[in-house]
Order: sequence, then C-alpha cells, then structure tokens
Amino acid sequence: MLISTTDAVVGKEIVETIGLVKGNSVQSRNIGRDMMAGLRNIVGGEMKEYAEMLTRSRELATKTMVDEARQLGANAIVGVRFSTSSVMDGTSEVLAYGTAVRLKE
Repeated sequence: MLISTTDAVVGKEIVETIGLVKGNSVQSRNIGRDMMAGLRNIVGGEMKEYAEMLTRSRELATKTMVDEARQLGANAIVGVRFSTSSVMDGTSEVLAYGTAVRLKE
C-alpha cells in the first residue's frame, strides 16, 4: 500500500477515487511511565516514554487506516494527515486519515 501526504503520486495515475479512510488509536498513560516522565519534567530532557507511546499509537492508527483501504480495494492512500487530541485526562488519541485511491498499475 502506497501512503502519501500529497494529493497525487508523481509518475502514477489515479484511476479511481474510493473515498475517505481512517484509523485511530487511543492510548492511556501508566503509573510507571508517569513517574519517569515526572522526573524528567523536573530535571529536563526528552520524555521518551510518551514519545514511544505516541509512536505506537501512530503506527496502530496507520495500520487500521491501511486495513480499511485494502478492504475497499485501494492500492494507495493520498492526502494522509495525522491528528492528535486528548480524549480525557491521561489519554490521547491519534487519528490517521486520507483518501483511498486505485492507481494505474
């Protein structure tokens, strides 16, 4: 599955626009991660625990989006975007969305 943030793929022709596909993942913090991040907040530095959590969440959201596009018969997704939000205290959502298309083989 070709995934592109642009609305077209250079050198490829879009022969069919299938429609919107999306995937999301909601992750919650845990006490171990919070303790380590709290220490880093005091002394400074990258909060690797949260960065890893958001990376996993982005990967899950992307996989769900790709699975949906495959089920619809697409071989590419264009115009891909990511959005993050806080669902409630201690949780974050990552949303991946784009347009499923069929490219000329």
